[in-house]
Amino acid sequence: MAQLVGRLTALKVAHLTKPGMHNDGAGLYLQVTKGSTGVAKSWIYRFELHGRERQMGLGSVNALSLAEARIKATECRKLKLEGIDPIEARKARHAEAAHEAAMAVTFTECAEKYIAAHRDGWHNPKHAAQWSSTLKTYAEPVIGAVSVQDVDTALIMKILDPLWSTKPETAGRLRGRIEAVLDWATVRGYRHGDNSARWRGHLDKLLPARTRVRQPQHHAALPYQTLPEFMATLHEQQGTAARALEFLILTATRTSEVIRARRIEIAGNVWTIPANRMKARREHRVPLSARALELIKSMAVEHPGEFLFPGGKQRKPLSNMAMLVLLERMGRKDLTVHGFRSTFRDWTAERTDYPREVAEMALAHTIDDKVEAAYRRGDLFEKRRRLMEEWGAFAQKRLAPFRQGCSRLTDRQPPEFGSN
Repeated sequence: MAQLVGRLTALKVAHLTKPGMHNDGAGLYLQVTKGSTGVAKSWIYRFELHGRERQMGLGSVNALSLAEARIKATECRKLKLEGIDPIEARKARHAEAAHEAAMAVTFTECAEKYIAAHRDGWHNPKHAAQWSSTLKTYAEPVIGAVSVQDVDTALIMKILDPLWSTKPETAGRLRGRIEAVLDWATVRGYRHGDNSARWRGHLDKLLPARTRVRQPQHHAALPYQTLPEFMATLHEQQGTAARALEFLILTATRTSEVIRARRIEIAGNVWTIPANRMKARREHRVPLSARALELIKSMAVEHPGEFLFPGGKQRKPLSNMAMLVLLERMGRKDLTVHGFRSTFRDWTAERTDYPREVAEMALAHTIDDKVEAAYRRGDLFEKRRRLMEEWGAFAQKRLAPFRQGCSRLTDRQPPEFGSN
């Protein structure tokens, strides 16, 4: 009786060069092919299942000996006898291995990928640095090397517990950032199940609300009643930072918006801040009071470059720390630059009859009520123009007319605004 299996030998496998399928028996074949690089040999398992003929590559002769190929073919035959397609079984194993490998991605790796994916969407470059710093300082020592799939509630609590009562603001931001990274990991397939850092219906059952732990610390703000005296003192200060701070106070804007203000953004008595520099990512028109307009015209005479408030380096804006350093130099470490927006808001509420929404629009705050936001089409510009004129008059009522700027303007005309 002819031998039906084991037809090949190791020696024959080594010397075969004739292209084609060489049968070893029981479905195992040696496939020989010739190409530009020479002869290639590989193992093939042929079978029929559910009336369908299939063939499955087992690997190269360089990787599998004849004996090893026969073992693999035997494993495939066993699966076939159980009605399992060996090819589909291998695909399932590969998918499971890939899934396990994906699940092995660490929290730190996911955090880095999350930050990289969102970096372009954050208008302030410092935001990405703050994200990295917070996670590196507080989260990574506990869960940095842990598979993101294994980050559970116990580990989250280990991170938050020491901070929740001592640094509630930091702890709150940290929890939100961890939650965002875990959500991202879930969507990317690195993790499944509930988010162990979510607050509502989960951590709120384990931790007290931050407002009950400690009242939130707001930016130190100057009482509006003392603003005129402060502006008189500020007016005597020399340098670009002093003029930038005056302009910031008069326009109730943010540091990043002022230091990157460009001449091209000024048209008449309106300053239009582009959306990519606004916190809410929407263009914001700022009506310039007479005092604010005189100020930027005087700066344009001294510094006719691109930026209204240039820094020490050529073609660079003022440093974002310059105004804070100025306050410290003035002996006002009790104040923050951002706090002057609160001063403006308090003055508007206490000393004017303008509706709340006018003041909020002047500060470029977003409308929390989605229904109201949907119906609010305009920006209340004319009302804000009157408001800012009154604010400018109040802020500088202890000052004589803007002598310095006006005297300069009599000698030289400033560059035309709206162009570089």
